[in-house]
Amino acid sequence: MKTRNTAIALSIACIASSAAAQNQPIRIGVVTPLSGTYAGIGQQVKWGLDLAARQINAAGGVAGRQLELVYEDEEANPAVAVQKAEKLFQVNKVDFLTGTVNSGATLAVGQVAERNNRLIATTVSFADSITGDKCSPNVFRVNARAGMQSAALADWIARTRPNANVFYLGPDYEMGRSTVAAFKSAAEAKGAKSVGEVFAPLDNKDYSPFFGQMRSSRPAVIYTSVAGNDTVRLFSQMSEFGINRNVQVVGASGTVTSQNLPAIGKNADGFVTGVGYATSIDSAENRKFVADFEAANKSAPDLYGADSYGVLFFYKAAVEKAGSTDTDKVRAAMRGLQWSTPQGTKTMRAGDHQAMQDMYAMRVTNGKFELVGQVKADAAIGADVCTRF
Repeated sequence: MKTRNTAIALSIACIASSAAAQNQPIRIGVVTPLSGTYAGIGQQVKWGLDLAARQINAAGGVAGRQLELVYEDEEANPAVAVQKAEKLFQVNKVDFLTGTVNSGATLAVGQVAERNNRLIATTVSFADSITGDKCSPNVFRVNARAGMQSAALADWIARTRPNANVFYLGPDYEMGRSTVAAFKSAAEAKGAKSVGEVFAPLDNKDYSPFFGQMRSSRPAVIYTSVAGNDTVRLFSQMSEFGINRNVQVVGASGTVTSQNLPAIGKNADGFVTGVGYATSIDSAENRKFVADFEAANKSAPDLYGADSYGVLFFYKAAVEKAGSTDTDKVRAAMRGLQWSTPQGTKTMRAGDHQAMQDMYAMRVTNGKFELVGQVKADAAIGADVCTRF
């Protein structure tokens, strides 16, 4: 009799524990730069996530559970990001991760996620290797990778400056080398000729030592993938030295954004980029998102804010499809998943965990982005080269 009563008590305790767990919030750890040269990008990440969490929680949460965001400053430093991610898993017991900006940080934190049997979805990092040769079964990317950005930009270059000489300047780390390689490949495939490339340290203060090589190569197009405050310094110095005179300057998605555009000012006029998001995308979903974002933050969203907003709806759709926050079940639910974003419906490619979406070429005119080209999702995404899973 005593044994039977003990079994009943244990069964009741297990049911009570399970019920209590179902009432707990779903915790999402956010490892993002809240200080340093990428602080402006981290601010957009936080604004987008905070807005989405408020809206999802007000509408009843995820499968009836509230979302809770736990932030850590990664300082755009992969070593710091690893420490903060480990803390979020071990101390804060988060269910999922997001927020990494620096591509090196995303690759490093992806390994932490694998060790902890948890999932991370990046909303910012561009390096093709994240969903390419260094892909991880625990890493998903909801934003456009470098190769997808290049598809729209290379298409615009081929139409407006056929067979142009192109010079490349990137930041000297994973993202910079990946974006330059991706655009060089896409541009050369459409007839462009590469005439030189240089890579500057992150948070570089003086770009003038590179200008002699750039000038002597006589480019018709300069491509750059520097970002954040580095763009402000580069564009100011190129203008001061006359490097961009009679040259078309183009670049990666994160080079000129709503965050650094006011500081760049007139030096950004004429710049063209390939992006997965712009406030001028004409849809009811995007108009509502832009209005909500501006009302909440007194600032316009950029691609980082939009993709970080969308990632919580990705997690919501996956958890509700899986009926669980269990890593294996959610991972399976994410593969091939379709979900709504300000850019429209996205599809998570099952093979390499790269989201599919239409891509746009946007030109800066008088401080605003205007649409000058578009490539459909299936034409932009390129081949699935992930072989790890």
